[in-house]
Amino acid sequence: MSDPIDTRGPGNPRKFHLDKRNAKLGGVCAGIADYFDVDATMVRILFVVGTLIGFGSLLLIYLVIWAVAN
Repeated sequence: MSDPIDTRGPGNPRKFHLDKRNAKLGGVCAGIADYFDVDATMVRILFVVGTLIGFGSLLLIYLVIWAVAN
């Protein structure tokens, strides 16, 4: 996989956003995947596993991100 060319430049820093185009629920995982340039499916899997291991704590974090970033 080739590295994409960063066209942001010094005046256009990377910003987090909810990715509604690739959203399954609220776009949080897709937005995180877009921000870090990783596959959204991997972020979703990590969120599910983290939620199960953390007894639901990541679900709360997901809801907070959804509310704040929306």
